[in-house]
Amino acid sequence: MEGSRPATPEAPPENLWSSILDSVSSSRSIPSKQVLLLGPSSSGKSVLASALLQKPVSEESKDETRSDFALGYDWADIRDDGDEDTLARLSVYTVPSDAIAYTTLIPHFLPPRASLPHTLVMIVLDWTRPWTFVDDLQTWLKWVEIWAKGDGSRDLDIVREENHERLQYHLQHYTEPSVDAVPATSNISSNTVLPLGPGTLTHNSAGVPIIIVCTKSDLIDEENDLVGASSSGMGGMVKGKGGEWEERTDGVMQVLRTICLKYGASLFYTTQQPNTLQVLRQYALHLLFIPPAPSLMASGSEGPAPLRNPFVFHHKPNTLDRDRIVVPAGWDSWGKISVLREGFEAKVWGEGWEADLDADVLESEDHSGAKKMYKMLVPDQGAKPPPLPPFNAPMAEQAFLAKHYDENAKKPDRDPRGAFRNPTDTAAAGIVGPLGSSSFNLPNVERALSEMEAGMGMASSLNASTTADGARRLPQRAPTGANVTTHVGRPPSSPTIGTSPSSTGGQTQHEVLQNFFQSLLSSRDRGGASTTAKSTSPKTNGSTSGTEDTS
Repeated sequence: MEGSRPATPEAPPENLWSSILDSVSSSRSIPSKQVLLLGPSSSGKSVLASALLQKPVSEESKDETRSDFALGYDWADIRDDGDEDTLARLSVYTVPSDAIAYTTLIPHFLPPRASLPHTLVMIVLDWTRPWTFVDDLQTWLKWVEIWAKGDGSRDLDIVREENHERLQYHLQHYTEPSVDAVPATSNISSNTVLPLGPGTLTHNSAGVPIIIVCTKSDLIDEENDLVGASSSGMGGMVKGKGGEWEERTDGVMQVLRTICLKYGASLFYTTQQPNTLQVLRQYALHLLFIPPAPSLMASGSEGPAPLRNPFVFHHKPNTLDRDRIVVPAGWDSWGKISVLREGFEAKVWGEGWEADLDADVLESEDHSGAKKMYKMLVPDQGAKPPPLPPFNAPMAEQAFLAKHYDENAKKPDRDPRGAFRNPTDTAAAGIVGPLGSSSFNLPNVERALSEMEAGMGMASSLNASTTADGARRLPQRAPTGANVTTHVGRPPSSPTIGTSPSSTGGQTQHEVLQNFFQSLLSSRDRGGASTTAKSTSPKTNGSTSGTEDTS
């Protein structure tokens, strides 16, 4: 018994268990898919995101004044019909606008190398602003091309080529759903593959699945007053019977289908009705789970059976119902587009689209492209910003002052002191400044001069009385003395500088000024002398009386 036992025990099966666990986890792994919603604000992206995830629309998303995130995100599990198994995990990213501050965030969360085979791009257009369709499509489709290029590494180029082959294989092997119980033989099982039609998949080199969704299509006919009958501007692009607005809307759909054909994209019109949103969700899942293109095998050898798409799209294309258009990728062609309205040339519009892309690269505006033709089809009826006021070039400061100085110098009433002048006096300005000689011919000045002269005469009479009975006369002249004190104590006013000989005695203005200031000094000296006389007068009388008494 002991001889049959191995000499060394076996190692515990750690590697075996880890391999088993890895195989089970890989078999039970849930694939992750992403949908990137692009479009202008208030275009219905939140409604589409809720429909894709089968979640109710929140009250905040219904508010038009809400503030969007820089990059919105939400997710949900995709289950089978029996709601038993989880088939995939769907993530929805929402960008509020085409501002570079928002679009630069996307590569950080959706790097092209890892997410390109599992991402679907959905561009949202708003039917309440149909004149913006071509501009918005050019903006977003060019951004998708730039995002798919990434850093240009070799690994990314391989992923791009595989993705392009997968999309091309899907377009070439598209089969319209049939109502028969046994579907007809499709060209998927056929070995002969027809080439792509003209104008099909000429762009989108990375093979990104794209859906162009026109929301609010139930408002198409309600917005027919945007383009009146007077502004024809049809440019010969849309002709046919019926109303002009109906022709225009059909022309818009033809333009959109032509652009979708160039990128291998599909076109859907949606409303608030759940059935249109449900059809869109089914087709989005169908595109997300497109199987890869089978590898080319040697002749005579049978390759593996192609993978089956778990989400089969059963709805037939619809180009007649204006509020629920369904144009799957791979079904459309230039011939089907031209059938809708006669006179539409898909080739001309395709060349116009190429001209716009080349003009953006060359930064040229003098060209006739799809944008210009579309403006003729649907004129811009959006709100225009108010025009800017005309540019006001201010005058140089010194020039402004010189101009107004010359103007004011010519005005006779430029000096505010001229209001006090005598209007009958036209004499020139005096030597003392810009005031005229009549500046001092005011009543209060003349009265002050007369009172000053009277005070000077009274002061001289007081200095002359030195008799013994002066002390007796002084009380009798007290009223007059008080009046004199009033006149003497008041500072004399300026003299009247006039041109009349009677007022100055033929003296010049210089002499008048000199006499005026001299009178000020002499009146001050006389006032001091009179005060001395008053103080010494009682002493003199007293000494005299003492002498008389002594004698």
